[in-house]
Amino acid sequence: MKAILLLGGFGTRLRPLTNDTPKQMLPVCGRPMIEWVCEHLHRHGVDEVVLSLGYRAEAFTAAYPHGRIGQLAYEVAVEPDPRGTAGAVRFAAEASGITGTFLVLNGDVLTDLDIGALASVHERSGAEATIALQPVADPAPYGLVATDAAGQVMSFSEKPEPGSAPAALQRDQRPTISAGIYVLTPAVLDRIPPGRAVSIEREVFPHLVADQALWAMTSDTYWLDTGTPQQYLAANLDILEGRRADAEVADGMLAASDGIHPEAQVRTSVIGRGCEIGPGAVVQRSVVGDGCRLAAGAIVIDSMLGAGAAVGAGATLCGYTVLGSGEQVPPGAVLRAQRQPPPEPVADS
Repeated sequence: MKAILLLGGFGTRLRPLTNDTPKQMLPVCGRPMIEWVCEHLHRHGVDEVVLSLGYRAEAFTAAYPHGRIGQLAYEVAVEPDPRGTAGAVRFAAEASGITGTFLVLNGDVLTDLDIGALASVHERSGAEATIALQPVADPAPYGLVATDAAGQVMSFSEKPEPGSAPAALQRDQRPTISAGIYVLTPAVLDRIPPGRAVSIEREVFPHLVADQALWAMTSDTYWLDTGTPQQYLAANLDILEGRRADAEVADGMLAASDGIHPEAQVRTSVIGRGCEIGPGAVVQRSVVGDGCRLAAGAIVIDSMLGAGAAVGAGATLCGYTVLGSGEQVPPGAVLRAQRQPPPEPVADS
């Protein structure tokens, strides 16, 4: 089966990490996120992937110049203009010559979903489309989905307002949402108007529901949308702390650098290549990119540092602070839940 990966988003919620790097090229435990996604697809029988690209498309082709991401062959479809989730699917399918049933995935979702099982449910259903569902505590940021006992989708509400869900769903402690993974037949492409932005969640799926042509499979497996700093950090920590079986990390730390001072304390963190972490520095539950420098006594907790960032002596970063590539934090500064360092202090004249 061929898969389309939707990778055209700007990753605005992860800025400044995504100022110069597409979200799916950000490292997760030392490997670009897209490699984790493609490895999972290959493991479940996908033999080729189409990268639906927009923002900084050249970053993907430059990183993988030989037409393969790991063991998975790929081709690209670069939208001439943003066309929404459904418009991107139609453009990529037509550009790559897809004529049979195919898979679509949001490229910023990390999951252990059994894709083969989803394909089997789709084949048995005879539906035009079958979507993966995930139980969550709060459906508000996602697409709330209700099915009947057989798996036919009865309602699809994208990002519902609080209290707007059907009464049966409001009584359910764990409503199900669209996991951003779909098996589609070519008939779905005919429902997508060409040449304009079309939302698969707001336009296409509700029409499929009305025509009784949308089915679903619920799977309570590992699933993570990586779109926010908290979620991106969780993607790294979930591997370090053994919540996924894809990596084995000793002592809860993944360190590619030998520049960690013996008197530094590093726990449950990812340390990139070529980093320097000074004496007395503390790093906990954080991601430190390649070539970062943490001076003596610097404290980094629950934060993310882009490549080449520098934290001055005695400075503190916490509360999901995010530094972009090359940014510098002056000595003694305290950053809590910030996206950039404060300006250098100006001396009194």
